Amino acid sequence: MTHNGRLLARAREALEEERRINQAEQQRRTDLIYREIPETEQIDRQMRRQMSELVRLTLSKPADLSERLEALREDNLDLQIRRAELLTEHGYPIDYLDEIFSCKLCRDTGNVNGALCSCMEKRYNRELTRELSGLLHDGEESFERFDLSLYPDTPEETSGISPRSAMSIVFQACRSFAESFPDVSANLLLRGSTGLGKTYLSACIAQKVAEKGFSVCYDTAVSALEAFEKQKFSRIPEEAENAALRVDRMLSCDLMILDDLGTEMVTPASVSALYTLINTRLSRGKQTVINTNCSDEELQRRYTPQITSRLFGEYLELPFYGSDIRLLIKN
Repeated sequence: MTHNGRLLARAREALEEERRINQAEQQRRTDLIYREIPETEQIDRQMRRQMSELVRLTLSKPADLSERLEALREDNLDLQIRRAELLTEHGYPIDYLDEIFSCKLCRDTGNVNGALCSCMEKRYNRELTRELSGLLHDGEESFERFDLSLYPDTPEETSGISPRSAMSIVFQACRSFAESFPDVSANLLLRGSTGLGKTYLSACIAQKVAEKGFSVCYDTAVSALEAFEKQKFSRIPEEAENAALRVDRMLSCDLMILDDLGTEMVTPASVSALYTLINTRLSRGKQTVINTNCSDEELQRRYTPQITSRLFGEYLELPFYGSDIRLLIKN
């Protein structure tokens, strides 16, 4: 079973547990009312017998079917009225003995007309958010642990810019984005060479936003764009369903973080998927953070003008400076 398949299974298990709790509560209420108001138990038995009679009449189709069904309907209505009167007379709401559902839309089945119910999508999102720490390198990333001293304080010869001062601005921009979320208008494009902290700061943003209760999807470009392809082309039903759920989440979550853009293989399908992801989230007003090692020229060479125009026009670019800090940490 795939990782996302396991999360979906856990979401279904959570729904099943809620259903068990609801059924136990309904049984508790039923036992209480039957003890306190014995007549309600007699009424329920009569109503069950009426249901059996309804089935029998429908199958046998006697000559006077219409009349007998009408009489059965009137008797049933009288019983429902009497039942409601008994409950209200004893201080209970008339629906106190009704079935209890966490989701009235799907009646706790998790599906509506053959598709996943919105309540299941929310449970799946909660499972994904719970998994976020594990996905982000054991969840140790935080703005408090970000060490600016790893970046040189002397200006670079080529740019004349001090990496530490430049990264201080990048750090503050990322932190402000996370702390102000969702009241932010910009999307972020983190740019720079390998090992400069793009993934780390992306993870810091994800952690902070998730802690505030917003849904966050964090994935690599390779994995994310692959999901779009599986949604369309997979012949394995479970795989296609899991991919469709991932795609829907990526398009609708509060914050999408796309890691390592430019490492995926460029194909017509992957370019189309990337455009759909970027453009759909922009049109829905959903924030996105993208990090990449690609320069302007590389982005323009890899992707269509429709994609690059949105990256350059709709995203706040934060350039990363310095040397590979992972090598510095190891030393």
